[in-house]
Amino acid sequence: MRLILLGPPGAGKGTQAKILTEKYGIPQLSTGDMLRAAVKAGTEVGLRAKSVMDSGGLVSDEIVNAIVADRVGEPDCSKGFILDGYPRTVPQAKALTEILAEKDLALDAVVELKVDEAALIKRIETRVAETIAAGGTVRADDNPESFKKRLVEYREKTAPLSSYYAGIGELKMVDGMADMSAVTAQIEDVLKETASAG
Repeated sequence: MRLILLGPPGAGKGTQAKILTEKYGIPQLSTGDMLRAAVKAGTEVGLRAKSVMDSGGLVSDEIVNAIVADRVGEPDCSKGFILDGYPRTVPQAKALTEILAEKDLALDAVVELKVDEAALIKRIETRVAETIAAGGTVRADDNPESFKKRLVEYREKTAPLSSYYAGIGELKMVDGMADMSAVTAQIEDVLKETASAG
C-alpha cells in the first residue's frame, strides 16, 4: 500500500498515518525524518543535504527527491509506505511519479482529508484554552495566529497538489471533520476500492 495523505495542518494526517502504519506494518515517511536519517547515515545525498542545512539554506527539490528515491527503495518499504509532508509541490509530485515508475511501482491512493478551516482554528483555540486552564505550557507555534499563517502557506504551496492529483484521477476525498475512527474507516474504504479497481 503506497499512500499519500494530503490536508492542511491540524487535519489529522499524522494521527491517521500512525494508525495505518501500525495496522499494515508499513513505514510513515516524513520529509524531516528522511532528511535527518540520510544526513546521519552519511549517504551521498545526505552529505549534500547537510552542507545546505549547515549553511542555513533550504534543501532543494532535487535533493529531497533523491532522498525519497533512496528511502522508498529500502527493505521496510517493500510492502508499501505512507508519505507525510511529501510531495509538497506539483513539481515534487511529478518527480515522485518518475521515481516510482523507475522502480516499477505506483501509488495506490492519494487521500485528502477535507476539513473546515474555521472549525480547525476553533479547535486550536479550544486546545490552547484547555492547556492554559490545566496549567500547561502552550507551544510557541500552537496558537491561532501562527496556525492561520500555516494555513495560508498550505493553501499557496500545497493545495495545488489536490488539483494536480484530481486532474490525473488519483485524488480521493474523505471527511476529515468526522471522528478519528470514522476517518480511518473512510480511508480504508478508499484503499479497498483502489485495490479492487487495480
